[in-house]
Amino acid sequence: MYIFKAGVVGAGFMGAEIAQVISFSGLPVVVKDVDPEMLKKAEEHIREIYQGRVDKGKMTQGELRDKMDLIEFTLDYDSFEDADFIIEAVPERMDLKVQVFQDLAKVAPETAIFASNTSALSISEMGHKGGRPERTVGMHFFSPAHVMKLVEIIPGLDTTQEVVDDTVQFTESLRKIAVVVKECPGFLVNRLLAPYLGEAMMALQEGAATAGEIDEAMVEFGMPMGPFTLLDFMGIDVSAHAGAYMTSEYGPRFESPEILKRLVAAGRFGEKTGGGFYGYGDASDAPVKEMIAQIQASGIARGPFTVERLVYPMINEAAMIAQENIASIPDIDMAMIAGTGMSYQGERVGPLAIADEIGLDVVLAGLEEMLHEPWGGERFRPSLLLKTKVRAGHLGKKSERGFHEHMAW
Repeated sequence: MYIFKAGVVGAGFMGAEIAQVISFSGLPVVVKDVDPEMLKKAEEHIREIYQGRVDKGKMTQGELRDKMDLIEFTLDYDSFEDADFIIEAVPERMDLKVQVFQDLAKVAPETAIFASNTSALSISEMGHKGGRPERTVGMHFFSPAHVMKLVEIIPGLDTTQEVVDDTVQFTESLRKIAVVVKECPGFLVNRLLAPYLGEAMMALQEGAATAGEIDEAMVEFGMPMGPFTLLDFMGIDVSAHAGAYMTSEYGPRFESPEILKRLVAAGRFGEKTGGGFYGYGDASDAPVKEMIAQIQASGIARGPFTVERLVYPMINEAAMIAQENIASIPDIDMAMIAGTGMSYQGERVGPLAIADEIGLDVVLAGLEEMLHEPWGGERFRPSLLLKTKVRAGHLGKKSERGFHEHMAW
């Protein structure tokens, strides 16, 4: 499929970022929003990204103008009548996304591909309710899109293979890494981050360590930023919304910690509101400390903070994803490298490669120990694939076989 023009619906941060990525590839793109102020901010944000390249000597002012000329900002759908590929980036609500696709179906060509930048919601449901299930696909960019290389491609049950192939090709034309993932709540990277972030918050509210101490330990382990810095960057409200959805789909093992719920209730959504787990500007983190004290006073079981407490559940979830054939083992690791920048012992590797380094038997023993702790429970129950590999003697590098094959030198 030849793509001559693209569209983006939703001019928030991610919509603006996606539009910039598309224009940078040399493709015309139309950006729609219902709010003129959002369109203005989107244009300013895109211009800032390009100006940054000019300031670094990577682009001239003339090239900046040429790239900006490729972008049209609009309040209506009229300019979508000749768009070949359209990405919705509206807030994470199914009703809003469905409405966008229904509106687009009235004006966009029959051959147009409708893509959703959702981070967790059902593509099959969007396609069914939106009216064009065969040509609807998930296309999940990571923030900030002009920096992060990964894009998850998620076919719905009715998405044609042609649409999947065209979406992968389009993604690669944007100089991004495409990973095709079977549909499941949270898809791949966010599903893996959920237990990692959840366990960090549990350790914090139990008083096992401070946010700063946990962040420092996880950066030392190999994460590009600590869990609380990441949560504040992503948005506490966004994380809470995603957590509620994943809990409704997967059950209690994804239940949001009490501290997250209290931060949302207090309006501390992270950097964008000046306060989340940390305080920004004149804001303080004193209210968070008070919340933690109140949670502890309620009599919750208190466990220790260890790096393993955060990493092993992420490895376990990765094993579940492989077991469910959501994605291949190489793609799981590659997605976490490209989507989060994680590393281990100075090497850029994903969670299943890390498990091979540690030893699958060691990871299994750690999960089983935490499963039976008073502060632990079902969220640490080992996956069948992990247990099966250990029973078969596939322990990782030390046995030359684990999640990956390893050569003996």
